[in-house]
Amino acid sequence: MATQLSQAKSATELVISWEALPKDFQLEDEPVENSGQPILAGALRESLEISGFIQPQMLIASNFGLCATVNGQFIAKAPDWVYVPSVNQIVGNRKSYTPNLEGDIPAIAIEFLSDTDGGEYSVKRSYPPGKWFFYEQILQIPIYIIFDPDGGLLEYYQLENQRYELKQPDENGRHWVDVMGLFLGTWQGTKEARTGYWLRWWDRDGNLLPWAVEQIEQERQRTEQERQRAEQQRQQKEQLIAYLQSQGIDPNNLPKFE
Repeated sequence: MATQLSQAKSATELVISWEALPKDFQLEDEPVENSGQPILAGALRESLEISGFIQPQMLIASNFGLCATVNGQFIAKAPDWVYVPSVNQIVGNRKSYTPNLEGDIPAIAIEFLSDTDGGEYSVKRSYPPGKWFFYEQILQIPIYIIFDPDGGLLEYYQLENQRYELKQPDENGRHWVDVMGLFLGTWQGTKEARTGYWLRWWDRDGNLLPWAVEQIEQERQRTEQERQRAEQQRQQKEQLIAYLQSQGIDPNNLPKFE
């Protein structure tokens, strides 16, 4: 059974090591707080996948255990969405991820604001530590995002001098995520029968990365535009032929110009 963090350690000392998930360790299997959270997380990944951003060495997951050992005690926290730029080994069915041991430290962790205990802001140091403390002081994830799907509030925190600092968005209400070369912001609309606020990606030129349904609609519109252009050209050709015939000119036997 887990005990309190060692009382022998000073109030500020943290002895952190990176060890594999113990075979007998049971990751917490807490139920998702509402049906919207998996949709929100899936939508974030979907547009990246469609745009060709995702590479084999990357790790993008949701409700996935991030592990560390602090003062001899094993800890695992599961952010609602996490992005790791590069892992040492590509594994098809990961159950957890230990930074440094298995690859890069996660570049981004995202939590969707809960309506229960506000654990996303917890700086609790004692075992088990709060999420904020774990991401900021133990894993030291450079970017921590808390998003309220109901109200649309996006809080973008960046690690500076070992502390998370709240960053303001640009004039478009978006944040430039340098490690991804993309903007992140909020968008309001409907997907999968959910109407409300979403986190979305934009490229450096300000183009929204589409979801699959949006890409299909874009293709449909392009096909329709091409059909309309072809129809317009056909009508113009018919009008030209009719005009030539009205002038006594055989459109099939036009004189050649040298």
